[in-house]
Amino acid sequence: MAGPGHGSSPVGEPGEAARATRTVEVDMTDSMRFTPGEISVRQGETVRFVVKNSGAVKHELVLGTPEELRAHYALMLKTPGMEHADDNMVSVAPGQVGEVVWRFTKAGNVHFACLQPGHYDAGMKGLVKVAQAAGASKTDGHGGHKH
Repeated sequence: MAGPGHGSSPVGEPGEAARATRTVEVDMTDSMRFTPGEISVRQGETVRFVVKNSGAVKHELVLGTPEELRAHYALMLKTPGMEHADDNMVSVAPGQVGEVVWRFTKAGNVHFACLQPGHYDAGMKGLVKVAQAAGASKTDGHGGHKH
């Protein structure tokens, strides 16, 4: 389960709750959706995600690259019921609320998904758009951004 060192992760690093500059509430439902499904943050920002499960089954929010999420999901399918806990994720039982504090260190897109079997395939995923820090223009009109 060891990946690249936390410092080099394209999705950022675990944040400290005391340094969170804002809180984003995310709702998870049995319609296999996150609300909101898209979140905008600034590079360098530490965000506290308060994740609520409004459904009747377990859901989770896992931050990662599409490749990491797909690989992790494949593992979950092979090992149903596997409990996994990392700094970049939270599993939330029905009716409960969990929390992830994350620092977005690089500009670009960070993906999130629910990796419970069947949920990812059903489209339970979302996107955090990380805007470039200092001096970057607010418009998306300039070229050079990767997808």
